[in-house]
Amino acid sequence: MKRSLIIAGSILGLIVVALIGLRLFRPYVFAGTVIQSPEPSFDFTLESASGPVSLSDFQGKVVVLYFGYTFCPDVCPTTMTDLAKAMQLLGKKADDVQVVMVSVDPERDTPEKLEEYVHAFYPTFVGLTGTPEQIAEAAARYGVYYAKHEGSDASGYLIDHTATVMVLNAEGRLKLLESFGTTPEQMARDLAHVIN
Repeated sequence: MKRSLIIAGSILGLIVVALIGLRLFRPYVFAGTVIQSPEPSFDFTLESASGPVSLSDFQGKVVVLYFGYTFCPDVCPTTMTDLAKAMQLLGKKADDVQVVMVSVDPERDTPEKLEEYVHAFYPTFVGLTGTPEQIAEAAARYGVYYAKHEGSDASGYLIDHTATVMVLNAEGRLKLLESFGTTPEQMARDLAHVIN
């Protein structure tokens, strides 16, 4: 009887160790869609309030790339708020992440207006704009759709646009697509994993 209890206890112990081991060695499951880009992502140079900025200026950091506009009534402020919360949740690791918002509304979004807008969410966020042709090329290279349409008298025209957040790893390769609605907690966990 004593021997049976010892054997049963040993088997139970092995099962517990095996289950813990499986949990520890199971691969991380991203909230976003994983992209295995073999080539570095398209590099572009656009204007910030401080002058020209290239995506490659952030080599060595994880880049969170978002295309939106400052007059956006809903999706953009929600996304920027969620990105700011994700950065706060990252703590010191946020130093290894650069959020870049590219305007799809170069007619209204000046570099200064963009800087004011993105800094209202988080002080290190960068806002970029350029000519309509430059924006169109950058958007097309990242699969971003946008189209202007009439709004109300109060809002002026609005722009329908892709609401996806793109995550480039420190080597400049597209790693993740985060859908609109991904929580700040999920984004922070995904970003922390990409940083490591």
